[in-house]
Amino acid sequence: MKRVFIILIFCLFAISSHGQQDPQYTQYMYNMNVINPAYAGTTEGLALGVLYRSQWAGLDGGPTTFTFAGHAPVGERVGLGISIIGDEIGPVKETNAYIDFSYTIPVTAETKLAFGLKGGLTFHDIGIQEGTIDLIDLGDPFFAQNINETTPNIGAGVYFYKPNRYYISVSMPNILDAVHLDSNGNKIGSETQHVFAAAGYVFDLSENFKLKPHGFLKYASEA
Repeated sequence: MKRVFIILIFCLFAISSHGQQDPQYTQYMYNMNVINPAYAGTTEGLALGVLYRSQWAGLDGGPTTFTFAGHAPVGERVGLGISIIGDEIGPVKETNAYIDFSYTIPVTAETKLAFGLKGGLTFHDIGIQEGTIDLIDLGDPFFAQNINETTPNIGAGVYFYKPNRYYISVSMPNILDAVHLDSNGNKIGSETQHVFAAAGYVFDLSENFKLKPHGFLKYASEA
């Protein structure tokens, strides 16, 4: 008989209003390596996930996020992963492409501690000439052309877990403080650094039912 899983999600957000924000990961437990590279390879075999999130449905320019993530163990202690995240709000588009690496060490006979690193590129595009915004001053030189940037970034995390029972995750997927400039070299924004903390536990309610509560905390520092 197939087991039935009950999932409860508790999300707490402490978000700064300065600078660019990372995409909202409300379904993080289904693609954990997006926010924590240490998660890569912690499951058996290849794991793939695709998610789409649309906020303010029906409103033009509302935030949308597309995520593709995959990871697998390579050997006994090494894991590799990949993630692609596309975030769009109004004329602003941001695409992140990352490769994840993790190394796991046994703590006890049943628990493990994984360390992870991620590295990749962020493609930032402000399509101001695509008719996505209404300009008040058509002669403003800031809006004379589209703004396209590519910036590198790195991330790190730790993941302590007992398979099929509980986990504790702490990570910082964007460590570098990237600054966005326009075509004239003027600062138009910067990336806000985020710290993610998550935890979960599996309760056996009966032979066929499990309760899986998750907790999630995101902190954004000022840019």
